Amino acid sequence: MKLELILDNLNSFEKNSFLKIINDITAEKPKNIREIDKILASDTTRDLKNIDNINVSRVFNLLLDEFAEYVKKEFVNTTSQLDILTDIITRDGNCIMKQDWFSRLYETEIKNINKKVKGLAKSFENDKSDIDEHRKRDYKIYRVCLHTAYTNDDESNADRKITADEQSILLALSNQLELSQEEIKLINYMIVPVQKLPIETVINDLKNVGVLFYSKKYNTVYIADEVVRILRKIRGKEVADKFFRRVLRLFREPQINLICKKHNIDWRQPYDKKIKEIINEGISFTGVLKNDIFKDGSKVTEKKKTINDLCDKGLSISPALKGSTIEDKIANLIKYFEEIERDEKVGISIDGYEKLLLDMGETLSKLNAKVKEEFELQDEIVLGSNLLLDYNIKPRDVLEIIAPKDLEKFCKSRGIKTRGDLIANILNAYKDNENIYIENYENIGYRKLDALKENGIRLKGPELGVKFEELTKAIFTKLGFNVDEKLRKQINTKKDKIDILINLDNNDLILVECKTVKESGYNKFSSVSRQLKAYANIAKVNDYKVSKLLLVAPEFSDDFVSDTEMQTDLNISLITASSLINILDGFKKSKHKEFPHVLLMRDVLIQEDRVLKAIKK
Repeated sequence: MKLELILDNLNSFEKNSFLKIINDITAEKPKNIREIDKILASDTTRDLKNIDNINVSRVFNLLLDEFAEYVKKEFVNTTSQLDILTDIITRDGNCIMKQDWFSRLYETEIKNINKKVKGLAKSFENDKSDIDEHRKRDYKIYRVCLHTAYTNDDESNADRKITADEQSILLALSNQLELSQEEIKLINYMIVPVQKLPIETVINDLKNVGVLFYSKKYNTVYIADEVVRILRKIRGKEVADKFFRRVLRLFREPQINLICKKHNIDWRQPYDKKIKEIINEGISFTGVLKNDIFKDGSKVTEKKKTINDLCDKGLSISPALKGSTIEDKIANLIKYFEEIERDEKVGISIDGYEKLLLDMGETLSKLNAKVKEEFELQDEIVLGSNLLLDYNIKPRDVLEIIAPKDLEKFCKSRGIKTRGDLIANILNAYKDNENIYIENYENIGYRKLDALKENGIRLKGPELGVKFEELTKAIFTKLGFNVDEKLRKQINTKKDKIDILINLDNNDLILVECKTVKESGYNKFSSVSRQLKAYANIAKVNDYKVSKLLLVAPEFSDDFVSDTEMQTDLNISLITASSLINILDGFKKSKHKEFPHVLLMRDVLIQEDRVLKAIKK
């Protein structure tokens, strides 16, 4: 979940520790201080507590590097268990958790670590263990160095600790030995045994570092997507688990076995379990692609070909990633995944995602349990697009955890072609679902649940207003308008929230308000005129000119149209849902690439016949 959305769910007290950290970093004059000053200019105290959550999020995104450095220092200064906790909260599906679920994951992690530490200690003493002797030597070298760094304070009669300088040396050593995060963690806890802390202490420690938020009202822990990305980098995890899984699934089993053998993972397990353990071990993504999947003595040309085939054929990345060396190619692949993760687009429409989950749930009875287990989700029913998107889990992420035979079964049951890439075929089949909703645009505006149900659309009453607004945005986008979400969020206030903002460039805007209605004829002019006036004012305050205020509704009463005509303060036009749809249909058949916005400037109640006649010319 994005930082802005999390902040919307919290009270001022629950934000305080995070805001204090950001204020302190800002006071140190970070590199982007000029841009930050522009955001804070509206508040004389320069205190983040006094600005809205959108701007807090904007400030934070200008401080990512400084925040990362702050967190690194705090990790060194606080309990060593932060490696365990970070590994939990950076896994896909763990960015939103109830306190009891977080507690359960934490306890399970502690038990697993203690069990693994005992097993590793026995392997050190057992000459017949499965660990390769060369690898065992690597472990012992790291353990001796770690023990020395931890106990050398005894000579000066000081408290045992590992300093930042010692930590940096150990990090360099672990990189040279190509140790995974899990291997490092287990050796660490051979030297300093791990102790289970009360979950309240754990949450409070992480909250004070600015890593997570805790809502007392919802008894829920939140970790922002932006923070998750920072924590992953600190832990040396170069890509999200879901992208690592995507790549690993493209390797043959012998290659997966090579990774397992190198990092002391049981290679005799089922294929999917091996992949899951490789991801959970925190093994280096770069290390896997550069060395781990290749036998000793493999030539550079062979490695290059494998990486190129992975990117071009396996992942179907187009245009092809640049990079003359293996290292460059891998670095650009990591950047590619980072861009995908930041992209808010789902790949198909939200409605298409919802229908896909619904259809797959009907065909594959164990899908809900599979998604819940794979992403460690707490909810009993998890096959919902909005819920999964809160966890940044997109359609492809769900499809990639399903066995090929089940994907093929689903394709056959829904008449989707089974030749070629099954995942691509399924996504293509659900891309056009938005059209079903646009065809029912009027019914949604009139809140006709029965008519929608007959047309295969399942919406609840409270969802209709939001859906009507989403579709109106989609229609204006199809008309070639620049529906500027970024600017809309930027100038909106807590009190006044514009539904749709169309940017005509040169600081010129059209502001759109959407209204659904049960009764015949929209007739609440006094309330809507106050809204529109407020929207015009906030645009003016931000130095924008409003060329038109546009109100979209299923229909308008005669009195409403008359009141609008009498309005002299505002330049308001009205358009019905049916007119907007008919204009879109006419526009598609016209020669225009962008709808002539002047056609919206003439009438109080926009006459679709005049508009259609004009765009035919």
